Amino acid sequence: MAKKSEHLDTRIVHAGDVHPRILGAVSMPVFQSSIYEYSGETSYHDLKYIRLNNTPNHQALHRKLASLEGAEDALVTGSGMAAISTALLSVLSAGDHLLAQDCLYGGTHEFIARDLKSFDVSCDFINADEPASWKKKIKRNTRAIYVETMTNPLLQVGDLEAVARFAKERGLVSLIDNTSASPVNFRPAQRGFDLSLHSATKYLNGHSDIVAGAVVGSRSLIEKVTHRLNHLGGSLDPHACFLLDRGMKTLAVRMERQNRTALELARFLERQPKVARVNYPGLENHPRHHRARELFDGFGGLLSFEMKGGLKAAERVLGRVTLPAVAPSFGGVESLITRPATTSHSGMPAKERRRMGISDGLIRVSVGLEAAEDLLADFERALAAA
Repeated sequence: MAKKSEHLDTRIVHAGDVHPRILGAVSMPVFQSSIYEYSGETSYHDLKYIRLNNTPNHQALHRKLASLEGAEDALVTGSGMAAISTALLSVLSAGDHLLAQDCLYGGTHEFIARDLKSFDVSCDFINADEPASWKKKIKRNTRAIYVETMTNPLLQVGDLEAVARFAKERGLVSLIDNTSASPVNFRPAQRGFDLSLHSATKYLNGHSDIVAGAVVGSRSLIEKVTHRLNHLGGSLDPHACFLLDRGMKTLAVRMERQNRTALELARFLERQPKVARVNYPGLENHPRHHRARELFDGFGGLLSFEMKGGLKAAERVLGRVTLPAVAPSFGGVESLITRPATTSHSGMPAKERRRMGISDGLIRVSVGLEAAEDLLADFERALAAA
């Protein structure tokens, strides 16, 4: 395993590797076996079995993820929602109460607002930018607080340091979805968060060819999440583990390019007369730009914007761009464009979307690895026709 003193770029390539190499193989082989011989394990959770997420392919990923975020341990799951739901169900029990940021990915919002009720878990939503207001919503049975690094799709940046501090002072478990930043731009454990969650489908894998998730944090909490996941069955296939491991080796160079191109595109869009507003924390006029500069090593490859012409103008833009694929998800090598009202937040009632600030005409862009000049030219042509 790479030494802790090595640079993040080096650990992205080498952390988690098996030494000595397996029969000299430079790449981690795929262990496509669902079962393994018993070797004296005393706990059910230690038996080698794909559903228990502890085959050699899983373990290599766990070591790598923990190293990248500077945490004690990590766990991969079958999807980002498997990571989110299992982590929450591991730290919350019947009768507990959760505080959660009021603008979250649609799937997470629905799980918290709707599904947790069936487990007798209540929730209050908070403005992550107003720490003074959180005290009014905390209860005797509050057990955890949940936020996103940069919210999807409005790219808000809450007072993350205050969140971690608030949780520590009150004995709450702090959880943060770090998908939009990736460990290249932000490492939650180093800022005091207990659990960091990822849809590894996005930047960690980076190639739009698998669905996976990850939970990173302290050894004791990861053990709790592992035991819950073992029973819920949200395992990741060994071949998907192999693809995720391979994809992560280029994470640093991909994020560096996507950080740079997204900032160029955001600055281009804010100069366009037909664009009403651009949401990107790298812009100097973003309301929390200075906070983002202090927290992050880069501002990510995700941005959103509103057209002055509303929904019809937004649909014309989506119909005229040629490089970005009109598709859900983000974080891949190809640029993607979508209206969150029809994809990531389509499951939410329109009234709730509007309350969060997500209009039907909001456009979200995931910047890929295309040349920035080509991407800007494509948007310039699309905006001219809109």
